[in-house]
Amino acid sequence: MRYLGIDFGSRKVGLALSDEAGTMGFPHAIVPNDGRLIDEVTRIIAEKNVDHVVMGDSRDFSGKDNPVAHAARAFAQLLEQRTGRTVDFEPEALTTQEASRTIEGERRGDLGHVDAAAAALILTSYLSHHGKN
Repeated sequence: MRYLGIDFGSRKVGLALSDEAGTMGFPHAIVPNDGRLIDEVTRIIAEKNVDHVVMGDSRDFSGKDNPVAHAARAFAQLLEQRTGRTVDFEPEALTTQEASRTIEGERRGDLGHVDAAAAALILTSYLSHHGKN
């Protein structure tokens, strides 16, 4: 079973794919959060034979929705309607900071790489909590 992880942001969205066994997430792509986002993610789901989608659950430190949460949930609902795939949410607290620490050298300043790495962390966390790892 293949999974797609999504780190949803207001300007860009990090994407990660699991291995075919569904045990670990790997950075895949960064796409702009614009009018073509739903089409691009739908295309990747079809092209990569994704069975299940996991999005970061965006909250502030007090556990309340942050400004991105409403848009992320609306996108998840549209994605479910378009693809017929289930979208689950996984807590994403500090994944961007953790991802930025793991990227070395000249890539450290490239936030695009950080977004895809954060999506991989979200996905791997979900897989480990749901018996896939």
